[in-house]
Amino acid sequence: MTKDADDGMTYADTGVNYDDMDPFKRKCLSAAIETVGNIERLGFRALLESYGESVFLIEPTDDVPFMSADVNEGLGTKNLVADAMYRLTGKSYYDQIAQDTVAMIVNDMITLGALPLSVKMHLDLSKSNWVNDEKRTRDLVEGWKNACNMSRCVWSGGETATLKDMMEPRTAILSGSAMGCVKPKERLIATSNLQGGDAIVLVASSGIHANSLSMARQIADKLPEGYLTKLDDGRTYGEALLDPTIIYVPLVEECLNAGIPIHYTVNITGHGWRKLMRAPQPFTYVLEKIPEPQPVFRSIQEHGPVSFEEMYGNLNMGAGFVFYVPDNEVQRVIELAKTLGMSASHAGHIETSKEKKVVIQPLNLEYCGETLRVR
Repeated sequence: MTKDADDGMTYADTGVNYDDMDPFKRKCLSAAIETVGNIERLGFRALLESYGESVFLIEPTDDVPFMSADVNEGLGTKNLVADAMYRLTGKSYYDQIAQDTVAMIVNDMITLGALPLSVKMHLDLSKSNWVNDEKRTRDLVEGWKNACNMSRCVWSGGETATLKDMMEPRTAILSGSAMGCVKPKERLIATSNLQGGDAIVLVASSGIHANSLSMARQIADKLPEGYLTKLDDGRTYGEALLDPTIIYVPLVEECLNAGIPIHYTVNITGHGWRKLMRAPQPFTYVLEKIPEPQPVFRSIQEHGPVSFEEMYGNLNMGAGFVFYVPDNEVQRVIELAKTLGMSASHAGHIETSKEKKVVIQPLNLEYCGETLRVR
């Protein structure tokens, strides 16, 4: 990648501006906290620390050794790439799209140590005849089932809605929700455990996963053969974009089973590597060694053009999930990842600081805490 793209495309240019969305999310969060007393009459209480996290936790007020967890998430616009490639190649890719959707849900759930019990599919359609395409629906159903098996949970149902006049014709919107639990409660991954000196372990992504597709789709219009443009590795741009998101549930579960003290985890989705500082404490996250991103990221950066700051501030850049663990536990996480067919690396460390920031030393990049205001 080159560093001469400073005046190029930004994610905000595509209509996705976190400076617009994050204040609304914080407004919702403030209002939500005012509702916490509503469930106490039923013998439950909300875990206040989970507000602002990727997953919400509720615990019984009596001495029951578990917490319940719930997540609601959406795929975004990645299936528009699948639709385009379906027209171009005859392959639907909806089995991979299904995995992406499930991964977006369950990878959020595991960040606090909750394991998914069930996942529901929500499918919004412009016209009901969308489901008459047997190849696409077969791939979607099989892909969702397989993704639930990868996530070690059950597919518990869902909702299919036809929203005529509210959506673009021929499109579908995929999302879903999940229920899970932290059991026993001692397996809770609490942000309060995070401390200076902790190691940063990055777990590799499979590619772009299901974020920043609005930018990636616009760049397809700039390529000589659109989605069929060949990348450096010989694959097409569209094929690479559709690599399914890795489901990290087995890795978190096996780390917990092995007794590894996980101090915190982060699912790298929107906000890119800025997400590394999601915990509320004012730490500095120092990255000393970073993975080589897949060729699809190089294509996005070169043809945008898109700066390094913009790329790492919004995309996963080859790292899809982060563990923060004591330094002497790093190798165990790496070895467990390897046994599960994943790749992990010791990327850096946490430093006690007066201000929150992420420092990517190999690229001389720094993100201050003000660039990630999700609480």
